[in-house]
Amino acid sequence: MADREALNPPRTDARRRHDPRVRGFASDNYAGAHPEVLAALALANGGHQIAYGEDDYTGHLQQVMRGHFGAGAEAFPVFNGTGANVVALQALTDRWGAVICAESAHIHVDEGGAPERMGGLKLLTVPTPDGKLTPELIDRQAYGWDDEHRAMPQVVSITQNTELGTVYTPDEVRAICDHAHGHGMKVHLDGARMANAAASLDVPMRAFTNAAGVDVLSFGGTKNGALFGEAVVVLNRDAVSHLKHLRKLSMQLASKMRFVSVQLEALLAKDLWLRNARHANEMAQRLAEGVRAVHGVEILHPVQANAVFARLPRDVSERLQKRYRFYFWDEAAGDVRWMCSFDTTEDDVDGFVAALKEEMAH
Repeated sequence: MADREALNPPRTDARRRHDPRVRGFASDNYAGAHPEVLAALALANGGHQIAYGEDDYTGHLQQVMRGHFGAGAEAFPVFNGTGANVVALQALTDRWGAVICAESAHIHVDEGGAPERMGGLKLLTVPTPDGKLTPELIDRQAYGWDDEHRAMPQVVSITQNTELGTVYTPDEVRAICDHAHGHGMKVHLDGARMANAAASLDVPMRAFTNAAGVDVLSFGGTKNGALFGEAVVVLNRDAVSHLKHLRKLSMQLASKMRFVSVQLEALLAKDLWLRNARHANEMAQRLAEGVRAVHGVEILHPVQANAVFARLPRDVSERLQKRYRFYFWDEAAGDVRWMCSFDTTEDDVDGFVAALKEEMAH
């Protein structure tokens, strides 16, 4: 069988329906899968493996995750980031529980109400200038545990890096965890781009997760080179309840889980996760440097990971969008977001900056 496949490689009736030369800065989700991830998927294919997570790849993934997040870590692969967050937050809360998060948090702004509608929990939001919570900001919502008229604050959820591209230091995460635990609350970290944060800080991911006191995290793979797939990683087993049942109930249990797990192994077994994140961050820095030289364009937040937030005339953005895909962040203010990914090239960045200059001079 193997010899026949080598002589006659598998064919497909599918056809390429996009131009791979087209580039954009809309989202790191726009990028394809890293070739090493695709190679891992091919390795995991063929033959039969036990379904629903009892396969060899998911079993080995536990060892890989423990190498990054400590001997007590346990990984539960899921399909996507929203699913990871909803499953994790359900496992951390009671039916009457609430989650404190930044007003700009992904779980509040970009998940279609899933944590509240599907997870059955209440989000207590706090406005922040830079997307980051602090103990003082948390205290705006951390009260009323004995008040039966108010949803009970049980979890603090932070995003690393944040939706505004800013990064928590390990000390900042530790201060939040100490404060939350002091109130009897648990801490969830939405780590859709946590690889970019680790690359920015030049520290291992454990420095701002298990070593800092985080109880559960959502580990992101898709934005960093995976085809699909994330994982809920439990760091404090005493903090969660019935997670494997919640994963199934939340429609996040993959039958052929080996194809999620092997992608995460490809990213994490050595340094692919870090190589990809460092490159994306470096391209964002290059983009920011080029943009700063363009009169009339203002960079809004520190560029600490792979995102650049800027303000420029709306008509310029609309013309530029016809040449490169990107999104408005705040349409009323004219704010935009430009994202870099693992496959963004220097030529991509330089071409975009040149186009921006042309449209600004138009």
